[in-house]
Amino acid sequence: MSIDLTGKAAVVTGSGRGLGLAYAHALAAHGASVVVNDIDEAVAEAAVKSLREAGGTAVAEVVPVGTAEAADRLVARAVDEFGRLDILVTNAGILRDKVLWKMTDDDFDAVVTTHLKGTFTCARAAAVRMREQGEGGTLILVGSPAGQRGNFGQTNYAAAKAGIAAMARTWAMELSRAQITVNAIVPVAATAMTETIPAFAPYIEAMRAGEPLPAFLRKGEGFGTPEDCAALVPFLASAAAREVTGQAIGIGGDRVTLWSHPQEVKSAYADGGWTPDALAAAWPTTLGAEPQTVGIPAPKVPEA
Repeated sequence: MSIDLTGKAAVVTGSGRGLGLAYAHALAAHGASVVVNDIDEAVAEAAVKSLREAGGTAVAEVVPVGTAEAADRLVARAVDEFGRLDILVTNAGILRDKVLWKMTDDDFDAVVTTHLKGTFTCARAAAVRMREQGEGGTLILVGSPAGQRGNFGQTNYAAAKAGIAAMARTWAMELSRAQITVNAIVPVAATAMTETIPAFAPYIEAMRAGEPLPAFLRKGEGFGTPEDCAALVPFLASAAAREVTGQAIGIGGDRVTLWSHPQEVKSAYADGGWTPDALAAAWPTTLGAEPQTVGIPAPKVPEA
């Protein structure tokens, strides 16, 4: 099946550079008209120029996501320019990494406002418009491995991304009658956020010098370029994915994955209910025998 988004209109938040720009290019390359969003006007306009030079149709809307007013502006821009809204990709994000005891209220609030509330307000505005149109639509929420497993120093980011995955599952149910699909994607790519990982840094530097990423990264770690991750977006926005909803889908390098939803993995029972002493006695041989791991597994870098 050929992916054709001709006649569709999309909003991609945080699409001036990096993954967001790759998503915008992928959508435009398959025929969608795109509203590019960034907080930097020069960056947004440069992104629009690159899309147009590649044969796409795009306009810029410069606004920081997080408020209802910003979300309304983005939806209105799509409708004013293209007459409709069919696709929303909530990519905008920031980092304020600190360990728990050093993280300030401002650090926490800034990340949650951009990632979690920004996703909520933009999705709400898009859902209202899509329901009014009565022709279905696509919400693609951008998650992270940190939201699936936690990550040291990222209380705010991991919490927001975990919330985004939960919202995708919830909205998939709420919007199903309107034929609006909702999925979370979990990209892993060489970006400004990941180039600081010591194990990845030399390979990213070599990639930027023209060398390909090695197979152990592209396949073993599912780690590649933003363009590698972008293929998932037009697919989810297409007719080929009309039955795909409520999923968390990872992509990176040569690998695509389906993340499991949280579920009970082991149970134990006590007649009449549990006491603290009974839990202490039973834990080591029942639920505690194989505890769940936390954190993103360290990259498996081959020995030199």
